[in-house]
Amino acid sequence: MNRLHFNNVKLRDKLLLMYILCVLIPIVATNVIFYHVTTTNIRNQKIRDATFAIEKTNNEFQSIIDEAVGISYQFYFDPVFNELLNRDYPDAISYIEAYDSLLKGTFYLYTQTYLNVYTDNPGILTSGNIERITDDIKDSAWFQTLQTANASYPLLVFDEGGLSLLLRLDNNRSAQYLNLIKIDLNRTAIRQVIQNSAFDGNLYILSPEGMITFSNDPTIDWMSGRTTIQSIPVTAQTIQFPTPLSNANYLQGWSVYGTMDEKVAFEEVRKSRAFVVYLVCINFVLPTLIIAYISRSLHKRLVRLLKHMKKVKNQNFEPVPMGEDRDEIGQLTTEFNRMTNRIKSLIDDVYIADIEKKDLELQRRQAQLNALHSQINPHFLFNALETIRMRSVIKGEGETAKIIHNMAKIFRRSISWGRDWVSVGDELEFISCFLEIQKYRFGDKLDYKLRIDESVRELLIPKMTFLPYVENASIHGIESSPYKGFITIDIHRSSNELIFILKDNGIGMSAEKLKEIIHYLQSDEAIGENIGMKNAYSRLIMYYKDAFRFHIESEPGAGTRIEIRLPLYTAAEE
Repeated sequence: MNRLHFNNVKLRDKLLLMYILCVLIPIVATNVIFYHVTTTNIRNQKIRDATFAIEKTNNEFQSIIDEAVGISYQFYFDPVFNELLNRDYPDAISYIEAYDSLLKGTFYLYTQTYLNVYTDNPGILTSGNIERITDDIKDSAWFQTLQTANASYPLLVFDEGGLSLLLRLDNNRSAQYLNLIKIDLNRTAIRQVIQNSAFDGNLYILSPEGMITFSNDPTIDWMSGRTTIQSIPVTAQTIQFPTPLSNANYLQGWSVYGTMDEKVAFEEVRKSRAFVVYLVCINFVLPTLIIAYISRSLHKRLVRLLKHMKKVKNQNFEPVPMGEDRDEIGQLTTEFNRMTNRIKSLIDDVYIADIEKKDLELQRRQAQLNALHSQINPHFLFNALETIRMRSVIKGEGETAKIIHNMAKIFRRSISWGRDWVSVGDELEFISCFLEIQKYRFGDKLDYKLRIDESVRELLIPKMTFLPYVENASIHGIESSPYKGFITIDIHRSSNELIFILKDNGIGMSAEKLKEIIHYLQSDEAIGENIGMKNAYSRLIMYYKDAFRFHIESEPGAGTRIEIRLPLYTAAEE
């Protein structure tokens, strides 16, 4: 068993291990601990501050209620006021005189508290802050709440978008009428208490039933009186602060409820992020400088040696410049230079000489091939076909002359390959010539129809893209069929594609034969049968890669359908 030794570790792994042990682990561990302690302390401090702020808001809100309670008790224990409410008045003048002598100016001190007194005494007139208890008041929600509670202490209720304090004035034992006081708390004062709160979150004043009666949350409709605290969305990052009001009987069940996003608690950490980043950078700099100093002499020379090694594969045998290095890298550089000099010598003596010999032989054979090609003059064939066509015209054989003219066109274009790309119109002219010749051969046995979108005629396609499939449909599909053949060609555009559809009613193919042809077209096998289709399909792959679509379907006796979809390509893009 081999003994683990530090010298057996690769140099790259040594540098990586040194970096991990000296830089990465200490810095990560230090900053994780620092971040954890800092965030915990800040979060706890933020929660303490939030708790203090919500308690302060609680006290301010409670002081508004206590002030109203004090006012209600003043009227509750005022014997003069209670005696006036329960006295029988023979006429309105008697009530007005009693009001002026006993109560005039009493309500002036409480004009900012929205105080109202309600009574069912028929002798009291509705005026100022005193109102009669009407049927509408009896049907109101706050009146029903007071009647149901039947409490001797003030009741805090939520009514019509505000808070009200209700108290039955039954201190007078001889009272013969129903008297009560309703104090509407100052909404502006409550809103200011909530808005001026130092609590960084949403505040809700909750009734004993959990209904929201006041809030600074703009996303809820608390004024309707139908929004519960349970309907407020709470996530795992939400910190909740339920704070009940005092234990006084008129505040039983009421509370101030606060919610704060945990992100607010970490806002101070985000503000000090720059300081943390600077500290991390300082922790990185010193160890990194030490590692860079130790590894520089190794890394720089290894990279230089590797660079020259890569040049060797491109037959560049430039030696590595070196000083008087005596370590392992220096010895490796010396041996590399000796090896490259030896390889260069062998290539110069043997390989290059052999290449030059083969190049001369190739040039000689190419000259022989060019000489053979020059023996055949294509113009002779063109002139011969043109002579035959003219003689046919002279003799009045117009159909024969037309066919010869089409043959001359096909022959000229098939051997002249000046451009790889032609317009769709040129390709269609080529196809038309071929179909006219085939129709001349077969007579009434063959017919065809071209449906061409005029907007596609100027689009460019590789030369002879469609003709091999038309030729295959004519020869293999129609010629072998005992019935009249019909070929339909449809070329149009759809969105960003040029679509070519070829249909024939020939003999068709079986599923096995169709599968065999598709495999033959898509494979890298040598060209065999269907050479035209194979060559056209291979050229589509060469020009369009995976950007074209080819589909073929056929049934025995029902014919064949070929669809080719190509990307649009215009002369301006050539």
